[in-house]
Amino acid sequence: MTRLIVGPFNRVEGDLEVQLDIADGQVRTAHVVAPMYRGFEPMLQGRDPMDALVIVPRICGICSVSQSVAAARALADAMGLAPPPNGRLATHLMLACENLADHLSHFYLFFMPDFTRAVYADRPWHAEARRRFDPQEGAHHREALAARQRWFTLIGTLGGRWPHTHALQPGGSTRAVEAAERLRLLAKLREMRDFVETTLLGAPIESLLGLQTANDLQAWVDAAPQRGDLRFFLAIANDLGLHALGRGAARLMSYGAYPSEDGQHAFARGVWHQASGQVDRLDTTQIREDLHHTRLAEQGAPRHPREGHTQPEPDKPGAYTWNKAPRLAGHVVETGAIARQVVDGQPLVRALVQQHGSTVATRVLARVLEVARLLELMTQWLRALQDDAPYCHTAALSPVAQGEGLTEAARGALGHWVSLRDGRIANYQIIAPTSWNFSPRDAAGTPGALEAALVGAPLRPGETTPVAVQHIVRSFDPCMVCTVH
Repeated sequence: MTRLIVGPFNRVEGDLEVQLDIADGQVRTAHVVAPMYRGFEPMLQGRDPMDALVIVPRICGICSVSQSVAAARALADAMGLAPPPNGRLATHLMLACENLADHLSHFYLFFMPDFTRAVYADRPWHAEARRRFDPQEGAHHREALAARQRWFTLIGTLGGRWPHTHALQPGGSTRAVEAAERLRLLAKLREMRDFVETTLLGAPIESLLGLQTANDLQAWVDAAPQRGDLRFFLAIANDLGLHALGRGAARLMSYGAYPSEDGQHAFARGVWHQASGQVDRLDTTQIREDLHHTRLAEQGAPRHPREGHTQPEPDKPGAYTWNKAPRLAGHVVETGAIARQVVDGQPLVRALVQQHGSTVATRVLARVLEVARLLELMTQWLRALQDDAPYCHTAALSPVAQGEGLTEAARGALGHWVSLRDGRIANYQIIAPTSWNFSPRDAAGTPGALEAALVGAPLRPGETTPVAVQHIVRSFDPCMVCTVH
């Protein structure tokens, strides 16, 4: 058995290192290392509660709206405050805008460039992959960057700026959208839809959303394997066996995305079990953070984040990462677009995951399919905004209170927990999506979702940065700066 250290990774957000034990040309064990500590949680202690709305978006520049939404919901929960319908819809629109942009960034900027590597020069699709996705000269790479830049003008209208909008508040949004602005925003949605249908799918959105089975998908790909970048990727995935690579956790978790006034969600809340194929109710009181292999001081048994703590212990024996190990009722879960779509019962994604599991190919497909669904939802939300109706409610904070703020960032389940004492923040804890997916082993020695997914990954002779490992890691779309906040 030999040890191979891969990292730092390029084309991921933040610092990441993976330690691999190799035998017989395969990964036998993996340890995922978040080597950076930043300390946002203790930074918030003792501050005015509303300061969180300014500080936590700075955790990350590419998913700052997600952090703002979670913070606002935690404070709203502490206040017992609900936003008006317009405020709820405006929040949905800003969050969906950011999540859709992150999915495009992942596909075009982080994931697909790996198929332009020289290691694939013998594959019949390699030249076309370089033409489309080369990081310097790829035609579709450049088109996606331009489309993403134009897309973010949505948040410029809805929230005043991106990243780090301050329009998101516990009671909704401080930025009302005028009727003329809604027309311009609908035009932006149509412009993005044109890019998705012309370049990403090579087909109308409805043609993808109408697929329900693996056979449907294969027939769709076979009909025009190079028309649209998704079909081109799926043809590559078939050639390389990516449907079987990087199988993740047996449980997929979603906090539920884009809640309505009646407590329902546009993308449902729950935990899906591979063994049963069923979705169970999600009980967030069952979340615990295990610190056994984390460079943070332990204080007894794993705690719920409401009672959690973050105290650095960099030389702690047996620790290898700054990431905590969150568990749900003692179990490893995977989160992300694939979890949202499976829990929601999206027929194509659920059929593929039941057949293959959560793998490199199914994770990427779930993100692209979510792009299509978000465009349709955003159109509905924009049209539902009401003229001359409030966007934000206000309320006072009690000097002693607790709040939980849950949302779904692009990469999955994001939770903020705040405790107030004497009118100040006594404790603030965050579990980011990559904290779930890239967690270390817990006290029982159970590896996190990525650590388990890397086992069995093949290595080509002489590889020091194995391309299969790169595909698996990037399929989770890590955001390490959120993980170590």
